[in-house]
Amino acid sequence: MDKINEKTILDSLRHIIDPDLDKDIVSLGFVKNIAIDGENISFDIELTTPACPIKDEFQSKAKGAVLKLAGVKNVKINMTSVKKKSSFDTLQENSTLKDVKTIIAISSCKGGVGKSTIAAHIALEVANRGFKVGLLDTDIFGPSIPTLFDIGNDEKVYANEDKQIIPIEKYSLKIMSFGLVLGDGPAVLRGPLVNQYLMQILHNTAWGELDYLFIDMPPGTGDIQLTLTQSVQLDGAVVITTRQSLSLVDVSRGILMFENVKVPMLGIVENMSYFACEQCGTKNNIFGESKTRSLGERFGLDALAEIPIQKEFNAKISEYKKNQYFSQAADKVIMAVGKLSLLEDKLPQVNFDKNSVNLKWSDGRKTAIDNRTLRLACECARCVDELSGEKTLKESEVNSDVAATEVTPLGNYAIGIKWNDGHLSSIYSYDKLKKLVNV
Repeated sequence: MDKINEKTILDSLRHIIDPDLDKDIVSLGFVKNIAIDGENISFDIELTTPACPIKDEFQSKAKGAVLKLAGVKNVKINMTSVKKKSSFDTLQENSTLKDVKTIIAISSCKGGVGKSTIAAHIALEVANRGFKVGLLDTDIFGPSIPTLFDIGNDEKVYANEDKQIIPIEKYSLKIMSFGLVLGDGPAVLRGPLVNQYLMQILHNTAWGELDYLFIDMPPGTGDIQLTLTQSVQLDGAVVITTRQSLSLVDVSRGILMFENVKVPMLGIVENMSYFACEQCGTKNNIFGESKTRSLGERFGLDALAEIPIQKEFNAKISEYKKNQYFSQAADKVIMAVGKLSLLEDKLPQVNFDKNSVNLKWSDGRKTAIDNRTLRLACECARCVDELSGEKTLKESEVNSDVAATEVTPLGNYAIGIKWNDGHLSSIYSYDKLKKLVNV
């Protein structure tokens, strides 16, 4: 009988594949601190994020695999998650955010798409799985979280002995909103005061230890949003949208804003995607069925969820029940955070001139895409009719001397291009670029 050693244990675990990263947990470096004490084996599985949806599956498969080894009777597995470090660590060391493991922004860039409702339900879903979760409403002019959670004016916020704001605790969540301070009165504030209040509730709320803090961002891409993204280390951002053309124009702006301030994009959630008839089950696309490409293909980002219109979403949060759509959305968001931390840097090198946009891929191949060809291939909501799927940009409208004035890499998924004809919202996924030149 072969003696049990670290190699035999690792080999027994190589068949366990992370479905999102398409690699085994040994190659990914998840298995750590193996200890062998006769018939007793123990080790850690260090995941990329604490609320990994397949954590229990990993643990069960790993235990079963090692127990099959001859001479093994007991297996103890400690499930942990990696501690991320960043350039913001020093800034946040003196902040009440210092014990928050993961911070995720929920953004819409446009009002009226259900961003706060989705942020609240995703936060609740993760909290109901046993994790420590906070929800911060940073919309100073139109806070909706207090209304969603039915928090009345009689529920006041107070400060502790360290002069930190104590968040409201409801439904397994720690909740903070400017609306809890303001009450029903209007927020009549100028820019500097807005930023001052924002920093106070962001960095002076007594969050304590949290696995996740979800930040319900105010709509838009202005000064408040930039202040937020530049004053705290965000582990990722999710953009909420609908299929309306105006919403999709703002998706492009939101992606560019987050990437310009080095906040990684996790993906897109399409809210109010359709309405399903209760009698026949037919899907009715209220805002039209896109005949062009999916959001994921168009922007190069994963479409994390398509959430339909349901009357249950009008219920009070106090009547919250597990919902498959929000459960799936939470799974996708959490898995996207984990995936980001392990993505290898395989981005092409990009430069441009008056004739073309040029890319050198990680395998050494070089491609050059003619400027006019690339400009005509734009699929933003200004260049493609969202309802018909037909191109609205005509060849006659694009000059022969059109050229890029700025090319910005967008994470690991796309590039954004500003053109000399004034068009600013062109986003091309790397898959799209490869198809254009048949790479």
